Amino acid sequence: MKRILVIEDEERIARLLQLELVHAGYSIELAPDGAEGLRKALHNEWDLILLDILLPRLSGFDLIKAIREADTHTPIIFVTACEATADIVNGLDLGAQDYVTKPFEMEELLARIRANLRTRPVRQGTQITYQLKETCINLKTRVVTHSGEKIELTTKEFELLVYFIEHANKVLSRETIINDVWKYEFLGSTNLIDVYIRYLRKKLPASTFLIKTIRGAGYRFEVLVHED
Repeated sequence: MKRILVIEDEERIARLLQLELVHAGYSIELAPDGAEGLRKALHNEWDLILLDILLPRLSGFDLIKAIREADTHTPIIFVTACEATADIVNGLDLGAQDYVTKPFEMEELLARIRANLRTRPVRQGTQITYQLKETCINLKTRVVTHSGEKIELTTKEFELLVYFIEHANKVLSRETIINDVWKYEFLGSTNLIDVYIRYLRKKLPASTFLIKTIRGAGYRFEVLVHED
């Protein structure tokens, strides 16, 4: 059973989330303020965290900064009434995987939770892997296998694949991908991204991964698997 921490100070919303998520088959724990949320986030293992911004004692922005210093992998979704573009950008830049504004549709939130749980890395001993049905991506050995067969990827292909998994379902511009994956190493045209996308599409199993071209915007990476 997947474990979700809900950090929410509005009792009515916290209770609603608890009831709906338990009904959906998740194990839920509540934290009514930022300080309690931080304590629970750092002293327990979670499959996902739902986080408000306007919290007593410690804001959601300060909280996610503290969490990300110790934990870079647990998916965090902001669920908040703060709907300004600057807040959304700040939340995602600080390390959130997703951002949902209140009031929200429960079915949409559940779908976003499922999508983020599908791409959560799993720790097995000293190994950290993404296990996406028959496809396994080992972050330590940098080996990718599908149904036990190794998929040969170059260093940059592997880094691009991991980047896409960590930003699944988001539209990413070529400039953003260049800045985040190549950083200072790259000087030249962003058309190089198109070449690497073509390589990944050829090498990755089409039954598991889909890289969509979003005309005029960039690319969106989707994992075509369903939760058990």
